[in-house]
Amino acid sequence: MRYLLCMSDPMKPNPVPPAKQSSDDTALRIARAMAAKEGTTPALGLEIEAAREGYARVAMRLSPGTLNGFGMAHGGMVFLLADTAFAYACNSRNVQTVAQHASISFIDAGRAGERIVAEAQERAVKGRTGVYAVSVMGEDGRIIAEFQGLSRTIGGPVIEEEQE
Repeated sequence: MRYLLCMSDPMKPNPVPPAKQSSDDTALRIARAMAAKEGTTPALGLEIEAAREGYARVAMRLSPGTLNGFGMAHGGMVFLLADTAFAYACNSRNVQTVAQHASISFIDAGRAGERIVAEAQERAVKGRTGVYAVSVMGEDGRIIAEFQGLSRTIGGPVIEEEQE
């Protein structure tokens, strides 16, 4: 459970208000529902570490099948991980949203057997358009890639009310 500090006693934690917990719980349920419908998430062993409104963190271990001819993480796999975190972050409000544009800059190589993590953060939303930044990091915290995504809502819920 996350905590906020109480204003009257800075050493005594207060639980996050229930409404906020509810939207975070919904975002995690949405990410899990999306993952269950995808072929790539189970096939590559992607793990949802966190999801909340406008945010998602997804990890994967670099297996031999995810490496390029130089023994480094294949760029497509790094993009896939970043794009997955982006998808979970931009669908976190339970409105179907797709990528309108995305780009990636590769900074360092992912290594065989390494666990890499993509952390997506919403930067801005205006109307049906959202802007997201995704950092892909290695186990030691180094930046492997920076991904920028532009989303577009297409309407309709990601999960039905009874699933929430």
